[in-house]
Amino acid sequence: MKKIITYGTFDLLHYGHINLLKRAKALGDYLIVGVTSDLYDKERGKLNVQQSLSQRIDNVRETGLADEIIVEEFEGQKILDIQKYNIDLFAIGSDWKGKFDYLMEYCPVTYLERTRGISSTQLRMQEHEIISIGLIGNGRIARRFIKESKYISGVNVEGIYNPRAASAEKFAREQELAFYTDDLTELYDKVAAVYIAAPHQYHYDYIMQSLEAGKHVLCEKPLALTAQEAKNAYEKAAEKGLVLLECIKTAYCPAFEHLLILAKSGRIGNIKDVEASFTKLTYGNLRELQADQAGGSMNELSSYVLLPIVKLLGTDPVDLRFYSQMQNGVDMFTKGLFQFARATASFKVGLGVKTEGEMVISGTQGYIYVPAPWWKTQYFEMRFENTNETNKYFYKFEGDGLRYEILEFVKMVNGGNLTSTRLKPEESIAIAQMIETYHEKGPIVIE
Repeated sequence: MKKIITYGTFDLLHYGHINLLKRAKALGDYLIVGVTSDLYDKERGKLNVQQSLSQRIDNVRETGLADEIIVEEFEGQKILDIQKYNIDLFAIGSDWKGKFDYLMEYCPVTYLERTRGISSTQLRMQEHEIISIGLIGNGRIARRFIKESKYISGVNVEGIYNPRAASAEKFAREQELAFYTDDLTELYDKVAAVYIAAPHQYHYDYIMQSLEAGKHVLCEKPLALTAQEAKNAYEKAAEKGLVLLECIKTAYCPAFEHLLILAKSGRIGNIKDVEASFTKLTYGNLRELQADQAGGSMNELSSYVLLPIVKLLGTDPVDLRFYSQMQNGVDMFTKGLFQFARATASFKVGLGVKTEGEMVISGTQGYIYVPAPWWKTQYFEMRFENTNETNKYFYKFEGDGLRYEILEFVKMVNGGNLTSTRLKPEESIAIAQMIETYHEKGPIVIE
């Protein structure tokens, strides 16, 4: 008797799951299905499993395809299960291709072609919907978006639009998407929402076209390059009753949210200054370094450092000053100095200059220190004059962090909430205004 084993969360069981189980079953005589436990799902970064373990086991059992169901509870259990049950073949979906090659030491591994294009009408449980997402653009971050989306239940990336059909076709084939197109209308016909990963200068036009087509929009930062464009976009989303969310992943990170709560709680007194830095060294003929592609450190990175400034000090600075080191028409490094009514702020962003990527929030009774990389908040300290009073906070930052913004987006769409408290429209507009002010006012150029 040939024994096959496969694993999965099997949340919101749909035809894709069922087809995978059918393919696995056809490979042998006896199919063992491992269903992940709630705790293990959390440990491996799956953030929003909607059904209980018992519900998910019942769903798998009712398919009639599993000869035996077991619970996967910890990392490394697969090896033990293969040995315990004398498994002849390990089978898993092709979207995990290569990840389980280490099991070949114990039994053959087969990656099964996954079902492409899961629509809400294919769901076994009709009270839940899977949000079908189409990508607009296939920049480097689009690959990370697809990878991160696998950790969020209730969403499926269906296809890709790119005005260059050959590029879209190659990307869709590599990422096993259901379709590709160079026609926006075709994309809109096949999905409920879009993720915009196109170059910055195209964000606004794609947002407005997508909202006009009745699609929810998740857009990479910066949402727009002017405050008026950002304002127009949010007004259009409200008019259409659609979700528009800007992808500044830090805003949706649980640790950052807790940090803001503590900072605003009065524990460090009145906040008098915020300092934040985000720099990385970038080389080559990349979009980030091209003036005609809206490149430069302000356009590329300032959304992150402006986020805590806006969240903690407000949207109306009294004065803004900028100092930049320029190269080929783009700022390779910029330092900003802000004055608010009762506080100050400063930031550093750079593509050609490297500095410590930390954040300090200074108050009249203490301060909060977040070490680099602060934008992937995992650990911070609340420090006081008396060092014995220092409090340390530890969190886990899952994956690339994109799953946090995807989760917020899914919750908003399913809950009918058009705005997020984690990044309010007025805050997003204020960030766009600050970036616009930089370009309009111009920096003091340093050598």
